[in-house]
This record gives sequence, C-alpha cells and structure tokens, in this order.
Amino acid sequence: MNDGGPGARMLTVVRQGKSLGAARDLEFGLELLARARNGEIGPTLRLYQPAPTVAFGQRDTRLPGFEAAAEACRANGFEPLVRRAGGRAAAYHEGTLVVDHLEPDPDAIAGSKTRFGYFGELFANALRSVGVQAAVGEIPGEYCPGEFSVHGTHPAGGHQVKLVGTAQRVVAGGWLFSSVIVVENSPPIRKVLVESYAALGLDWDPATAGAVDDLVPGVDVAAVEDALLATYAEQATLRSAAFSSLGA
Repeated sequence: MNDGGPGARMLTVVRQGKSLGAARDLEFGLELLARARNGEIGPTLRLYQPAPTVAFGQRDTRLPGFEAAAEACRANGFEPLVRRAGGRAAAYHEGTLVVDHLEPDPDAIAGSKTRFGYFGELFANALRSVGVQAAVGEIPGEYCPGEFSVHGTHPAGGHQVKLVGTAQRVVAGGWLFSSVIVVENSPPIRKVLVESYAALGLDWDPATAGAVDDLVPGVDVAAVEDALLATYAEQATLRSAAFSSLGA
C-alpha cells in the first residue's frame, strides 16, 4: 500500500476490555506487528484504555534529568516507559483511547510518510463529528511535538490543545500505526508532564495539554470510539472479534 491509508477492504476490530499493564500493553502491540508481518493476522484495529503511563522517547533517556523525570512520573501514579519510536515524553491514562492499527504490507516502508497525514486527517474527521474544531498540525509549545499532531481549538477563546499523538513502527512486511486520543480528565496528564518536562529541562507550554472534554463538555471515551469507528467504516468493512482471538 502506497497511499498511506488502511489499504484493507476488511478490518478486524478488537476491543481490549482492560489494560494488560503499562509495559505489557506496549509489548503486545509489537508482538501483534510481528504476527502481522508473518501473515498470522490480517489488518487489525486494537482499541483500549491504558493504565497511567508516560512513554518517553529514546532521546529523553540521554538527558541528565531522565531519572528524576521517571521518579516524578511514579510520584504522580504514572509508570515511566521508554518507547522504541522517537519523539518526546507523552502521557496517557484511562481517560484516553489508544488505537493500534496493524497491517501486513509487502511494501510497508513506501507509505510510511503519507501514512502520518492520512491518519491525522482520519482522527481529525472523527473528532469533528463529536463537535471538536479539530485540525492536523503542530501547535506552538506542544508536548511531544509532531508535524501531524491533531489539535483542537476552544470554541470560546481560540485556545489550541493537542488531542492526538501518533507514532509508527515499520518493519519488513508490515506496519503498526499507534495513536493516543486524550478524551477525558486532562489535569493529571498536564501535572505529570509539567513535572517530568521540568526534570528533563525541556521547554513547552502546559496550556497545550488538554482533552476532548475540555473543548466539548460531556464527550467521553465511548463517544469518541464510536465516532472513530464510524469514520473507519466509510473506508473499510469492519468486523468485530473478541480480544481473546489475539491470544494475549
């Protein structure tokens, strides 16, 4: 697939009922990627609400304040982990929705750049359907900055907050595109990011950390999940499968 899109006429949707634990959730995504590249599973969408986690980038670990940042995470009830993808620290908890999209693909590298733009627009469209003024693009001072972050604009004051962060893992024969949508309860996320970024010595604007329900009160994770699946259904045929089918 070279257009960056799902590339699947059939997409299996698997809802993970509860977190497997912060570290295991990340590991399981990589295990599924290995199975996809080997042809053991087809195009799959895994949805779950994670345990409180701060996922640091590889560059963060080389900063002198990394251990202090990790301790700040633990003090706030978040487990510090280091992801294989790049970027800076990102925080998530039960009020967020993690979306792992996996596909076997013989030419996985070819679409890696356009995939970011494709999924950014897909998530922005889903958020617009629940009332968010959503757009794709980095906003000044955002945490874990990225060209294809999805942000929302407050309808009253025009203030922008980051709502979706994305990361991609590409291997020969398959890819994993993982996204985190911050939907509810942004204060704990903002607090742990303030303390961990301070320890790392990184400058950012805490006002960019927010959630969907800061912009559209009353929207919850279930509503965003429904909106996302409705958006996916416009481009692929969805079928549901039990989480047990993945053999976790």
